Amino acid sequence: MKVILFGATGMVGQGVLRECLLNTEVTAVLTIGRSATGQQHPKLSEIAQKDLTNLSSIEAELTGYDVCFFCLGVSSVGMNEQDYTRITYDLTLAVARTLLKLNPRMAFIYVSGTGTDSSEKGRTMWARVKGRTENDLLKLGFKTAYMFRPGFIQPLDGIKTKTPVYAFFYAALRPLFPVLKAVAPKYITTTRNVGLAMIHATTRGAPKIHLENQDINALAES
Repeated sequence: MKVILFGATGMVGQGVLRECLLNTEVTAVLTIGRSATGQQHPKLSEIAQKDLTNLSSIEAELTGYDVCFFCLGVSSVGMNEQDYTRITYDLTLAVARTLLKLNPRMAFIYVSGTGTDSSEKGRTMWARVKGRTENDLLKLGFKTAYMFRPGFIQPLDGIKTKTPVYAFFYAALRPLFPVLKAVAPKYITTTRNVGLAMIHATTRGAPKIHLENQDINALAES
């Protein structure tokens, strides 16, 4: 399986990249982002692309792939709906359309979030935009498409978030991780499980299109 990975320098993307490089079913990984990860591995190729909404200059390098793991995203904190839509919806759909044109049998996995609003009519801005993004991705015609909706993600293996608000949040809750896992296991997942679940969804399929934390954990452990 050959993978294209967007957002490999983010917390979720770092975990997904790690699992892809460790997994024998993944034969090649191409990361695309505004900056390279700086990692070196026989399976790994990287493209640093400033404008991710226009991939025309690198289309020749994007063919022959089986799946895209789209882990790119930004926090909605401090953003208005127009700017958040441009980054979350417009960019994602532009990438997806280009990849589908070049790889008609491709699968696509999008990292959304728990609380995403599929109706697109709720009061929470980010949830509406994420819901619209999910809905329109599912209409494009990918071979298979799964919407991952993780909630609380425990970073493992030295992985850290680059978002200051989240970094503070994770640091404060780190001592409570064992308790959270014990009392509310379905509300917490890990960077390892997200990566494994993506691989398993692609190679074996998943029981549903929208996967919450408990679905991600079950798929990872299957």
